[in-house]
Amino acid sequence: MLRILIVDDHALVRRGVRQVISEGLGKTIIGEARSVQEALNLVWKEKWDVVVADITLPGRSGVDLLREIKAARPKLPVLIQSMHTEEEFGVRVIKAGAAGFITKESAPEELVKAIQQVLTGKKYVSSALAERMAQYLEIDTERPLHESLSDREYEVLRLIASGKAPKEIAQGLSLSIKTVSTYRARILEKMRLHTNAELTHYAFKHQLVG
Repeated sequence: MLRILIVDDHALVRRGVRQVISEGLGKTIIGEARSVQEALNLVWKEKWDVVVADITLPGRSGVDLLREIKAARPKLPVLIQSMHTEEEFGVRVIKAGAAGFITKESAPEELVKAIQQVLTGKKYVSSALAERMAQYLEIDTERPLHESLSDREYEVLRLIASGKAPKEIAQGLSLSIKTVSTYRARILEKMRLHTNAELTHYAFKHQLVG
């Protein structure tokens, strides 16, 4: 019997995913976790066939969870779900080792299809994301500056561009305001920018925020 772990901090979302899996895959053992640490505890203690995780989690992100799982259980496929578009996070999570990426706007049957595909050892990406990955892999000396950012720096960049104040960002990511300021300084340095206005302009120009 399949064992699938759902990681999302919203109870309603977990219930919806559980229902989609049960209806699409039949009798399945399903576990639930609300945070990265809860998920890791379950991954370390029990055997799972697939992990379906949201990218936005309290404290540490789904990408952090992905990296921890790949280090501890390299063969365990992790399917990342997100309310964000493929353009924003798709390539990034696949590069980090995800078995697939699917948006929360996708039809329920697409989630079932994605789980079935990653169970066979294959990657699951949409045709649009596959095309974007092909473009990314082309030799290009003019790669966008934001691709040099770490995952956390990229997350902070998007939040700044969305108009979030340092205090809001710090609370949302469980960081200190000083740490957020440090990330901001690194982002500006790496991207050769000077102000939040320039960061925001860049983010919208490159469609990093909705």
